[in-house]
Formats: sequence, C-alpha cells, structure tokens
Amino acid sequence: MQITELSEVEPRPRRVAIGTFDGVHLGHRRVIAGADTVLTFDPHPVSVIAPEHTPKLLTPLEDKAALIAELGVRELVVIRFDREFAARSAEQFVEEVLVGRLCAQRVSVGENFRFGNRARGTPELLAQDDRFETVVAPLLEVDGEIVSSSHIRSLIAAGEVAQATHFLGRPFEISGRVVAGDQRGRELGFPTANIIPDERFACPGHGVYVARALLRCAHERPGHAPRSYASAVSIGVRPTFATGRGELIEAYLLDFAGEIYGEELRLRFLQRLRGERRFATAAALIEQMHEDVALARELAAGIP
Repeated sequence: MQITELSEVEPRPRRVAIGTFDGVHLGHRRVIAGADTVLTFDPHPVSVIAPEHTPKLLTPLEDKAALIAELGVRELVVIRFDREFAARSAEQFVEEVLVGRLCAQRVSVGENFRFGNRARGTPELLAQDDRFETVVAPLLEVDGEIVSSSHIRSLIAAGEVAQATHFLGRPFEISGRVVAGDQRGRELGFPTANIIPDERFACPGHGVYVARALLRCAHERPGHAPRSYASAVSIGVRPTFATGRGELIEAYLLDFAGEIYGEELRLRFLQRLRGERRFATAAALIEQMHEDVALARELAAGIP
C-alpha cells in the first residue's frame, strides 16, 4: 500500500473512505469496504481543536497504516491536521480535497462522521453533491453495544481486553522498547521484559494479563517473522514493594531466556487474569505468580 501526503497525491479517479479510523475496528472496516483509497488525519483532530480532550490513541499511525493495508486498500492519504486545515469550511473540504485533489468518484463515511470548520459538514451534505457517489455506513452493533473507538478505549482502560477484541476484530496491542528495571522479577524467579507506557496511547488498566509477546531483534534480517511467546503481563506500580517507580508494563515471556534491552517488543493482549494487589510476603507473591504463569500457558496455547 502506498502512503501519501495530501499535498503529494497524483490525480486519478478514487473510491475514498474518510475517517480518523483510530483502532481500525469492525465499524471502520465497514466504512473502508469497497474503497481503494483511505483518507485519514494525523494527529487526531481533537488534539488540535480541543487539546484538553485529546484521547489516548488505540493505534499509532504506523500500526493504523498496516491494518488498513491488510484490507486491500491501494493508497493511504494522510492529512497533516493543524489549525489552518481545521479552519476550512465543509464546502472547501469537498471542493479542494475530495474533488480537487483526490478526484473522488465514490466517498464512504460513517453515519456519525463530521468535517469542516465547527464540524458543520455531514454525510447529508456529501450526498447532495452529484459529482461523486456517497455511501454512508450505519453504526455497527456487536453484542448489543455500538462499536466505537471511544468505547474501546474505555474497555481497555477498565482491563476488559477480551471484550475489546470483539469490537476491534483482533487483540489489542502495545509495543515499546525494552528498558532496564530493578531486577525484582529476576530475584523472584520470573525475569521480565519491561516497557514504560507511552502516555499518548491507550494502556490496559492495572492488573495481570495473558498475552502473546512478539519479538523481532534488531540483528535479525528484515522481513523475518517475529517470534511469539505466551506471556504473563503485569501492569501497575507493584504494590507489594516500595519501589518509588511509576507505572510499568512487565512481561514474563514463557520459555524464553536472553537479554533484549533496547529491542522492540509487541504485546498482544488476550485476557485479564486478575487485578493488581498487595501481597503480605514475597513468598505469597511468588506462589500467585506460578499460578498466573500456568494460566497464561494454558490460555495462550494455540494462539499466534
């Protein structure tokens, strides 16, 4: 899939799907179906229009692009959203972007899509323009609930990663560089790969989770498939010990031994096992960790 800045697009007839598409969830996929081009915005428009309400993103742009490419889209066009672009009227967006730059023949949006200055543009406005066909995808319900990025963010923050999977159509993932910790896990017999959460992105609430850890080391050849390990992942501040450290993601990779400081690690969350809690002794914590690891091995078995 080609990734293009709006200012650099080549003129050609396009079937365009428009949206922020954070998470590329099942509802987004309905909007994108039948499009050869996806038009999206970076950064998230809310971060420019109302920075105090900036959401925790489900997917960085790189991950969003990869997910959209999997849908068979030919081109991803990125609008670098800033205050100047936000000031454009809905009519200017249609005339200058959809018709002038993208030569749109078909435009698909979700029924709650709004665009242009003060969000005055609506699907109805698009449908009034006879220069292109307008397709409006209705909101999608799964298990009686509307699928939306904001709802998925709430589920993840509450630790309900299995439910988020139903709405995303795949497990929620986090990636980051492995950093050195205080070796507490190693002392307990469970050495962990530690990631500091990026405050810009959604992160599961404090607790212990089953995940698959995907590891591709820098020295491995490009295109080499990442190795996948069943993992028990703890997210929180480790209340059993007075560490003085902030929030940390600690992943114990089953059947793995080695040093991976500085390597990129991707965690694919499958299920929440329990909440974070304080143990009276280190021995009690170790006993619980053995139980967590046994469950992680069982629940992650057979999942790539």
